[in-house]
Amino acid sequence: MRSIIHIDMDAFYASIEQRDHPALRGRPVMVGGGGPRGVVAAASYEARQFGIRSAMSGAMARRRCPHGVFVPARFERYREVSSEIFAIFRQLTDQVEGLSLDEAFLDVSEQVRAGRELDEIGRWLKRAIGQTMGLTASVGMAHNKLLAKLASDYDKPDGLVHVPVDQVRRFLDPLPVRRLWGIGPRSAERLHDAGIHTIGQLRTTPVQLLSELFGNQAADLLKRAAGVDDRPVKATRARRSISQETTFDRDHKQIETLLPVIREQAFKVAKRLVDKGLMARTVTLKIRSGGFSTLTRSISLESHTRDEEVIYTTARELLVNWAEWRSGFTVRLIGVGVSGLDQQ
Repeated sequence: MRSIIHIDMDAFYASIEQRDHPALRGRPVMVGGGGPRGVVAAASYEARQFGIRSAMSGAMARRRCPHGVFVPARFERYREVSSEIFAIFRQLTDQVEGLSLDEAFLDVSEQVRAGRELDEIGRWLKRAIGQTMGLTASVGMAHNKLLAKLASDYDKPDGLVHVPVDQVRRFLDPLPVRRLWGIGPRSAERLHDAGIHTIGQLRTTPVQLLSELFGNQAADLLKRAAGVDDRPVKATRARRSISQETTFDRDHKQIETLLPVIREQAFKVAKRLVDKGLMARTVTLKIRSGGFSTLTRSISLESHTRDEEVIYTTARELLVNWAEWRSGFTVRLIGVGVSGLDQQ
């Protein structure tokens, strides 16, 4: 039997801003969302009390919380802090599956078999993150990934929840079906229409009825409702791409205003390649119009590179020769990315 921990940092971007800038502590903080078209990237728990959520427009956030503080996103800083946190994880185990900058699964089965209590490991992680980083994390512990993830979300922020094997039904059954992995808003609506509101009700639903609603997904839904999950922690998650994007306050049509932007993006992409010891084969340019139409174009190079100038000149070639956007297309967002990554 495995021993799995899921760690989810609490309001990660906003918490870093509050930690780095003490004047922001205790105040409703929104990361991003500046400008007339800005989108909130993260919100502190003080801001969430006003209904502010990530991906909300800045305009909506200002209406809901006019006294809130908007700060620009500092993604390089967030990546730096994330690296330090993951270094703490790896002090404990090399079986770390990163899901994002602020979220990971850890397989600590070996440590538990050696005699450490799972709860004690969870407390050690929270203490190490708090003392070293000055941040809080919610920790979920169980014998599989599904339950550990639900446990970390159960008592946020700063939670510590363990779901023992003999308590799975007691933990799962009262939870809303929407909390179960794989059930989105539309699936939840179908379940609600059938009178199924909790995971316990889903677990006891006849497979024939679920098959009518979800076809061949019914059996998997019943397994998840019973807390069954055989997925291992994958310690190596290959990075597929690296990119930088910029959203403008107003649309742009002149190529002269876009070239300096993609040069800066190429520089940042190249730096991240160097920092991670990677090289790239394909360069991609992405643009989005004021009407939210999105276009992408790519060029595969003859050999891998991490050279800033090569990335920039390739992106520039794509932009200059891109007839579709040159004919009346106004640019709201532009981004440079690389893929086809390999170790140097």
